[in-house]
Amino acid sequence: MRRQTYKKAEGDDAYSAIMDAIVTQQLAPSQKVSENILSDMFGISRTVARNLIERLIAQHFLVSISPRVTQVAPLTALEIKQNFALRKVFLPSIWTQAAAYVDYDELDRRNAEIEAMHPIDSDDTALNILKKNKELNMMVCEKTGYPLMLDWAGQLEDTAMRIYWLYIKANDSSPYSSAQQGMIFDIMRGYEPARIKMAVHDTLSQIEDRVLNTIFSSKQFYTRDLKV
Repeated sequence: MRRQTYKKAEGDDAYSAIMDAIVTQQLAPSQKVSENILSDMFGISRTVARNLIERLIAQHFLVSISPRVTQVAPLTALEIKQNFALRKVFLPSIWTQAAAYVDYDELDRRNAEIEAMHPIDSDDTALNILKKNKELNMMVCEKTGYPLMLDWAGQLEDTAMRIYWLYIKANDSSPYSSAQQGMIFDIMRGYEPARIKMAVHDTLSQIEDRVLNTIFSSKQFYTRDLKV
């Protein structure tokens, strides 16, 4: 990975770069990390690296194995099922609450931008699509006005990016489509809570099935940690 130098907002920039590396498995599941490793890899000070390690442990993207050993959080079929289970409980209600407040023109514009980025012809394109999709989803969540909920939603979305990266690397396509997003937005416009909840839940279930089918049918994933 190319060495990067951070000056202003060093911590925030470095955090984003490290999360990108975790999503794309440049920092692979269960890989050992340390202040020195992150300092050398991202061109940041050991103090910043130490603070980011503590932050990422709190968010469960790194795990402390012992006082001397920290690793990237594992990514297994169980973690995938847990992520989808939480999002299927959490997101239908959140998107229903947000339906009366979102800017649908802005959501449609961003959704069209994501669609225009296809086909996925490089890792950079894949990562940018995942990040744009996270931004779109967080825009919806923000409209509920619950700051504590946003932190949790962001962690779920970051983990979803790790999961979707596996699917993209195996299939050269996303496990979801802009058409599916557009369909949900159309239902939200009508503000029928039961239909919104069902649409979000059913879409997540369909994506989960695609991801798990890919994992269970691909020999490259026949390990405890799902690595590409």
